Amino acid sequence: MNLAETADRYEWPARAVFGALLAASAIGAAVAGGYVFAGFVALVTGFAAREWHRMFSGERYALLIAVTASAIVLALASAIAPGGTLWPVWILAIGGMAAASTALAYGSSPVWNGLGTLYLGVPALALVLLLQRRGLAAAFVLFVAVWAADTGALLGGRLLQGPKLIPSLSPNKTWSGFLVGILAAAGSVALYVALIGGRPAEGALVGAGLALAGHAGDLFESWLKRRAGRKNSGGLIPGHGGVLDRIDSILFAAPLAALGVFVLGLDPLCGGHP
Repeated sequence: MNLAETADRYEWPARAVFGALLAASAIGAAVAGGYVFAGFVALVTGFAAREWHRMFSGERYALLIAVTASAIVLALASAIAPGGTLWPVWILAIGGMAAASTALAYGSSPVWNGLGTLYLGVPALALVLLLQRRGLAAAFVLFVAVWAADTGALLGGRLLQGPKLIPSLSPNKTWSGFLVGILAAAGSVALYVALIGGRPAEGALVGAGLALAGHAGDLFESWLKRRAGRKNSGGLIPGHGGVLDRIDSILFAAPLAALGVFVLGLDPLCGGHP
C-alpha cells in the first residue's frame, strides 16, 4: 500500500470521528443557547479568521485576526443583548473597514482582508439570531440541511462517481455528489418537519434550497483556495483540513436562512410545532 492509499484509508475514519465531535459540540452549544452558543460560534469563526487572513495577508496577520475576531465577538454580544437594534450590523461593517485599513498599512489586500470580516461575521450573526429569535427547532432545520447535504455529497460522489462538477475549481466534486447532497438535505428536512407536525413538501423545498446554498459555499471556498494556492485552508481538523474547509457550506446557507426568516417572513418549521 502506497502513501496515498494509506492516507485515503485513514481519512474516512478521521472525518467520521471529528465530524461527529464537531456536530455534537454545535448541538450542545445550541441547546445551551444564549451566550454559550454565541461563544461557540465566536470561537469557531476566530479560528476561521486565522486561516482567512493567513491566506490573504502574507506573514503579518496577527493584528488582522484580532480585528476580525473582535468585531465578530462584539457583534454577537450585541445581537443577544436586549433591544434588537442594528448595532451588530454596524459593528461588522466597522470591523471590515478596520481590517481593510490594517491590511492596506501592511501592504496586503485591503479588499480580501476586509471582506473576511463580513464573510465570517454575517453567517455567525445569522446563526445566533436564528437561534435567539426563532428557537432551537428552527436552528436545527439549518443544521440538518447542511449536514445532510455535505454527507450526501461526500458519499454520493465517492460511491457513484461519474462526471466532475467543475473540475477547474475542485477535481473531486461530481454531479452525482451534488445531486445526492440536495436529495439528502430535502429528504432529511422533510422528515424532520414531518416529525414536528409540519408540512413535509415545504420542508423538502427548504432543505433543497439550503443545500444549494451550501454547495455554492463549498465551491466558493474551493475557488478561494485555488486563488491562494492552497489545497486546504488549514490543518487543524484531522480528515477535514482547516476550519474554513469544515464550515464553508454553512457560511452561505446561514445568511440564506436568515434572509428567508427575517426579511421574507418564511416559517423555517413549515407549520411544525416542536
